[in-house]
Amino acid sequence: MDRFAQMALFVLIAERSSLSKAADELGLSSATASRYLSALEERLGTRLVERTTRRLWLTDAGREYHRRCAKILAELNEADAGAAAVSAHPRGVLRITCSVSFAMLHVAPALPEFHELYPELAIQIIAANRYPNFIEAGIDVAIRTSQHQRDSGITMRRLTQTPLVLAAAPAYLARHGEPRTPDDLHKHRTLAYNLSDEPRLLRLARGREHRAIPIQPILESNEGQVIDIAAVAGLGIICQPRYMIEADLAAGRLVLLLKDWTLPPLAISLAYQSRRLQPAKVRVFTKFLLDRFQKTAKGSAPYATLGRVPANPAA
Repeated sequence: MDRFAQMALFVLIAERSSLSKAADELGLSSATASRYLSALEERLGTRLVERTTRRLWLTDAGREYHRRCAKILAELNEADAGAAAVSAHPRGVLRITCSVSFAMLHVAPALPEFHELYPELAIQIIAANRYPNFIEAGIDVAIRTSQHQRDSGITMRRLTQTPLVLAAAPAYLARHGEPRTPDDLHKHRTLAYNLSDEPRLLRLARGREHRAIPIQPILESNEGQVIDIAAVAGLGIICQPRYMIEADLAAGRLVLLLKDWTLPPLAISLAYQSRRLQPAKVRVFTKFLLDRFQKTAKGSAPYATLGRVPANPAA
């Protein structure tokens, strides 16, 4: 029996004034409880309890030990209850990491609604296009838009997916013409997001026809908004998730290219440390995002350019 268990047994004996009642509450036989009490007294080198067949009372050492043990156990129970409350009720600080663009376009606009639901939660967003170590950075949830991220011990859950598209500014197309086939891309200026899986290769498909087009970008960046702005200014052709450039397409600042060809869709996933004993703040945020992105199945704003959530969301 460890020290805390010995203390708990002794406190019950003292408060019930009965060894047998304390034993019953702990699911022990009276003989076993008596051995544990004797072992405790032997470890302490003093008698804590005097007893006859009819009566049990504490020694002076027993009364002092009971006072201190009762306080320690009360604080331990309070600590347990506090930890359970944090797990049961969403409060504290929720630390989220995701790409700069996804944070600006999809996470930040959703926060007013989330805050109304969970006002005791404060949000901390670490906007980064590379994903920090969960434990070192104290991250609760990561929203990952890269297909190659796999971490031991990290749970990945599919949130949605988004089409990748080719686009350029009307001013660029007026000067250089519009590509009509994938091979035409060899003659054009391209801009690349260099943290993608294959930043210098475009994989296009049309029915059963597949083409892999190598490119030599004249501009590369680890931030998608940089190449988007350069594309709007007329520098060249970009390959980006459609949700990132939807406003530019709607305003006519960018034009879709090779619309009869498709590129592999980009998976967007939630990542967190464990499905077991999940803190309430992680549980409610992941459910909130999953529910919110279910709207994509109906093509409702602001997610019309994101794909349908798979029937089985586990990645």
